[in-house]
Amino acid sequence: MIKLVKDTLEDIELTRAYNQQLVVLAKENPKIVDVEADVGNCIFGPDFQKVFPDRYINIGICEQSLSSISAGMSAVGLIPFCHTFAVFASRRMCDQNYISCAYAKNNVKIIASAPGISSGENGGTHHANEDIALVRPITDIVIMEPADSTAMRWAVKTAAENFGVYYIRAERLKGNRLYEDDSGFAIGKANVLRGGSDVTLIAEGSLMVGTCLKAAELLQKRGISARVVDIFTIKPIDVDTVVQCARETGAIVTAENHSITGGLGSAVSEVLCDSFCAVPVKRIGIPNRFGEVGQPAELQAVMHMTDQDIAKAAEKVIAGKKQDEK
Repeated sequence: MIKLVKDTLEDIELTRAYNQQLVVLAKENPKIVDVEADVGNCIFGPDFQKVFPDRYINIGICEQSLSSISAGMSAVGLIPFCHTFAVFASRRMCDQNYISCAYAKNNVKIIASAPGISSGENGGTHHANEDIALVRPITDIVIMEPADSTAMRWAVKTAAENFGVYYIRAERLKGNRLYEDDSGFAIGKANVLRGGSDVTLIAEGSLMVGTCLKAAELLQKRGISARVVDIFTIKPIDVDTVVQCARETGAIVTAENHSITGGLGSAVSEVLCDSFCAVPVKRIGIPNRFGEVGQPAELQAVMHMTDQDIAKAAEKVIAGKKQDEK
């Protein structure tokens, strides 16, 4: 059962929450190892290294080997959490993730940090705008993007306790706490953060879930009741909640820190199509373009991913719903 925090409270970076939880789990389970591709400092890896110097492996800048080596560690009974930037964890490691990890049925946890525009000043080469689209079709991979530190700790614990390949997106940003520490989550189950009857805003990750909550406040001032859903498990997606929201509110806006092609918006649209549930849908995310250098907040505006953009999209799908009713 989820429990939402009552007051606005700034959260820690999800990358820090990940590492804190990994240290806790590693104290309980000697099979857990931290495998890095020379960017461990970006996810507070040295904190793990101080406690477990023999279980912290930095293989250098060779991300394809990161996936293969982790698969080999799994094959001898270890539980590797391998980390690199999302751009490398997906594009560069794609074949190894498929063959060495998923197809070979190994037990590998892939931590993909700085996805989408959260990579900021690193620029277009380092903006993983399409990682979900690359990973989602691979059989048996679980994809999660926690929206706060509580959800991240749960995701890491769940990945450690369950056999299989997990792909966890970890934004290097500070947002607001959403969930109390004792909240319970479930794989493939979305969380409704705010009730609403006119439109549903579906998002994943701290950046866009937080932006949707702000958009819902804007819409409320305009007399529009917006439901907000945190769909932190992108695969398997919560079909029942998506369909229920579509039928109850009649209009959907998806919001993601990812390309509008192949990510959350595509997954939600597929669910509605397969469920014969036709409602107006608008996808908010990175358009069909490369990234550029800038602060994440600046890039949100450039890519038309702000709360104002989401509110405008909500008004458009509501108008489309009313047109269909005629």
